[in-house]
Amino acid sequence: MKFLASLVALSSLANAHYTFPALIKDGAATTDWQYVRQWTGYYTNSPVTDVTSLDLRCNVNASTASSSTLAIPAGSTIGFTSSPDIFHPGPLQVYMASVPSGQTAATWDGSGTVWFKIFGQGPTFGTSLTWPTLDATQVSFTVPASLPSGEYLLRVEHIALHSASSAGGAQFYISCGQVDVTGGGSGTPTDLVAFPGAYKATDPGILLNIYYPVPTSYTLPGPSVYE
Repeated sequence: MKFLASLVALSSLANAHYTFPALIKDGAATTDWQYVRQWTGYYTNSPVTDVTSLDLRCNVNASTASSSTLAIPAGSTIGFTSSPDIFHPGPLQVYMASVPSGQTAATWDGSGTVWFKIFGQGPTFGTSLTWPTLDATQVSFTVPASLPSGEYLLRVEHIALHSASSAGGAQFYISCGQVDVTGGGSGTPTDLVAFPGAYKATDPGILLNIYYPVPTSYTLPGPSVYE
């Protein structure tokens, strides 16, 4: 009985976690891990909790690629699936990084101060915080129309804040897709950051109690959104 209880507890813990295994294009989900870098231990859906870890970039052992690259038009709406649904409260953010000359999205590790934010979604405020992505099975966002054509890494990040009242309590659920932007513009993304390096464990959007007293404001961690 004790063994069975332990298995049930472990199963419940795993079910409380989630990952982002597939890109969505034209409203249709692609095959899991076809265009998204599969990370070590993905089947456990375990989060990253150390903001100084290399795993914060694309998840555990996912800084090198094994996936295909998906062509997406600049200005289009795309997304990621969540498996299972997003179980915890917290913000959703999406970053991109342009692949350097001489490399491809299938070979580049995403290193350097190269990442810019294209989407950030925090809570709405009331007697409690309401998080738009809670229980979502997929998330969507728009690729900036001004983004130059070329290959990019596309990083989705959901920060679970249910245990974030102590340092190291925030949980980062991360995946990196590989995309080739077509029909792009002539914009120049600014406010670039590196992963790791973009966040500190004490950032106000990472270290906070979301339950009591109920916050009346929330600051997304990281840079401003490039549009």
